[in-house]
Amino acid sequence: MDDLRSACAEVARRARHVRVVPEAIAPAARELAPAVRALARAADGLATTTQASAPAADAGATSRPAEEAQRRERLAAAWLTLGAINFGSGWFPTLRKRPGMSGARTIAAALWERFDAWGCWPASALEQIEPDEVAATLGQDPRHELMALYAASLRDLGGHVRRDHGGSFAAVLDAAGSSAVSLARLLGRWASFADEARHGELRLPFLKRAQLAAADLHRAKAASFGDLPSLTMFADNLVPHVLRLDGVLRYSPALLERIERGELLEHGCAEEVEIRACAVHAVELLVKSGAGGCAAEVDEALWNRGQLPRYKAIPRHRCRTTAY
Repeated sequence: MDDLRSACAEVARRARHVRVVPEAIAPAARELAPAVRALARAADGLATTTQASAPAADAGATSRPAEEAQRRERLAAAWLTLGAINFGSGWFPTLRKRPGMSGARTIAAALWERFDAWGCWPASALEQIEPDEVAATLGQDPRHELMALYAASLRDLGGHVRRDHGGSFAAVLDAAGSSAVSLARLLGRWASFADEARHGELRLPFLKRAQLAAADLHRAKAASFGDLPSLTMFADNLVPHVLRLDGVLRYSPALLERIERGELLEHGCAEEVEIRACAVHAVELLVKSGAGGCAAEVDEALWNRGQLPRYKAIPRHRCRTTAY
């Protein structure tokens, strides 16, 4: 992902609406380091996605090849299915949320319940899924705009898995070998995971959900990727918000006013691209300045911090996009 890192660094250099605050990097890295170390100590092989707890490997699983293959297929199907609909932050204020849960956690919890009760959809079923079934699974109004977008993304996922990988979700992981970056780039070529932006002549393949899916699959032990540190931060709207409140990012007064009054940003506009790109660059600087771990781990620590009331109480930017 070095091409993305370089492009984000250049956006940060020329940005007009968002600024990385250099003098804030070292103090923020020192303050963040204990949380990153705690995550490393707590790592137990269970996925810690930015949305919800994942179904773990079966407690009684053995090392027998057939059972291991079944376990891996289930995990691959679960995480790729979630990854395909792991977006909607711009719509989340309009969803039916479970008590005490964000929109993202509401969607993920409903999906895991479906998997626990009925198993994952096979690729052939995903290829035919309709908004009504998605809405019923997630406990949402079938007329909500997100349900049609989710259904379209799931159909694309199912089609690729069936046509390109013989209906096997684990075969998608095998196609990437031992590389998280290869998996993210493979998924990023599909409409269900596509995420690329432009800033002037610069191309920014953020691949937020594709990169996150690779990290989640590694954490769930459905795959073992030797290049996880090569992933960047997963560019969404929460981590930049945390970085802004922590003084690492600074928004222009005009942009801040738009966000505070709840105005939706247009996906791909200069302001939105600068928010995402500057956050990616800031996380790289935090890693280099001693926050510990890699960009994906710093992202997780920042995302967890974003669940605290202080961060939830202040509006963050919203954009109706399938990117995040």
